[in-house]
Amino acid sequence: MSDNNQPAGLHICRRLSYAVGHFLNDLCASMWFTYLLVYYHTVLGFKNTYAGVLLLAGQIADGICTPLIGYESDTTKGCGTYGKRKTWHLVGTVSVLVSFAFIFNQCIGCDVNTPQYASLVYFLPFIVVFQFGWAATQISHLSLIPELVTCEYAKVELTAYRYAFTVVANITVYGAAWLFFHLQAGHEDASLGPADIPVFRNLSLLVLAVGAVTSVLFHVGTREKSYGAADAEAEPGERQHLLSSAPKPPNPAPCTAKLQWKHWLLEPSFYQVALLYMSTRLIVNLSQTYVSMYLTNTLMLPKNYIATIPLVMYVSGFVSSFIMKPISKLIGKCMTYFAGLLLIMAFGYWCLLDTHMASSVYGAAVLLGTGSATILVMSLSLTADLIGDQTQSGAFVYGAMSFTDKLANGLVVMLIQGLHPCQTEACCPACVWYYHYVMSGVTGGVAMLASLVLCTLLIWPIKLRRRLPVISGLLGTEDTETDDTSEDTSPSLN
Repeated sequence: MSDNNQPAGLHICRRLSYAVGHFLNDLCASMWFTYLLVYYHTVLGFKNTYAGVLLLAGQIADGICTPLIGYESDTTKGCGTYGKRKTWHLVGTVSVLVSFAFIFNQCIGCDVNTPQYASLVYFLPFIVVFQFGWAATQISHLSLIPELVTCEYAKVELTAYRYAFTVVANITVYGAAWLFFHLQAGHEDASLGPADIPVFRNLSLLVLAVGAVTSVLFHVGTREKSYGAADAEAEPGERQHLLSSAPKPPNPAPCTAKLQWKHWLLEPSFYQVALLYMSTRLIVNLSQTYVSMYLTNTLMLPKNYIATIPLVMYVSGFVSSFIMKPISKLIGKCMTYFAGLLLIMAFGYWCLLDTHMASSVYGAAVLLGTGSATILVMSLSLTADLIGDQTQSGAFVYGAMSFTDKLANGLVVMLIQGLHPCQTEACCPACVWYYHYVMSGVTGGVAMLASLVLCTLLIWPIKLRRRLPVISGLLGTEDTETDDTSEDTSPSLN
């Protein structure tokens, strides 16, 4: 049986145990992107720029840590025989657990007379530690995909499982938020304010409790290969000694050369996929970040809508995640991604034209949720295709992709916050139209940018164009590196 058939034998329990490994991250990310700005600006009363600085600081910390962790995850051996990916996952999980609860709580020792810049300094260290842990967990978890499965569509399936639990995590957060708002004393007050601090504190504690349990399930149920044993088997000298008395094949098949991190920087496909991944994350994260502000400030809806509308979005994404594998087999990954972009554009036009949405906001949420799920799963799948069998440097690739998205998200959020017509906690009528254009412009504009990047993938498919030295597995000889201008014979990864 070929290696391509190996992923089909991955047991359902192992697939599920892998999929829940990012559940804590997903729970925290749901609160981070959906509620961070509205919590610090509307509930705690921070200035728009201060709230933006906190989010930007987190994104920068995440962006810096991500490629460094990716490099270390590829080069280090991990803790004993535990596995290098799972070791970094454990480090990240512990960091998230010890820091996240402080982000969605009041500053210890602060009161109404405490300057906002002092509170800002208080929250920054917790945000940096949280983002380091989040990056370590994310990169180690993603880099396991091409190691657990090798078949192209098995990667799509495993990514879809992963995203399905991402949706479950978001549903959990928004469902719990709705419940906390409903059970809150005096919940008939439709506006957010300092009285809602206990809601966000309790929500963060629930997130950590559930995420800790799923992280334990991941570490118990997921088996990472032993790199020391694998590397020992791959040593040409040892293989030659064991097979010295056996007849040698006339034309031994050469092993694929291993790409290091610096080789990826010379691959055009690396930058194509990075731009596509960045555009995807901009759409998903920015729409998630500003949907609460759009609902409360533009549409003037009650505060419970900041739980129900995101809930509808992710239920739609949950349903669509299960049909992505057959659709991608039928029309291809790029066209499936484009179909998701069409849904995103339809949402953007709907928001632009319908300025007084009421119950129709649920229909718009379905479009946004389905489109976001589609482009996110497909972008991760295309990244896995780029890595292919180069799993030894897969964490660096995922880290570099995440670096582009974190930095871009932080800068765009800071730009939006800096251009906000109100710099204080009190909003003026200009805020109504501001978030209207933010939601329609960000989603629609970035979707058009992603369409242009997708066109480059259709013209120049994902493949490794640079030829590297090839090691002959049984003879222990190394071919010389050919010139980069020679004819490209490397197989396409798409």
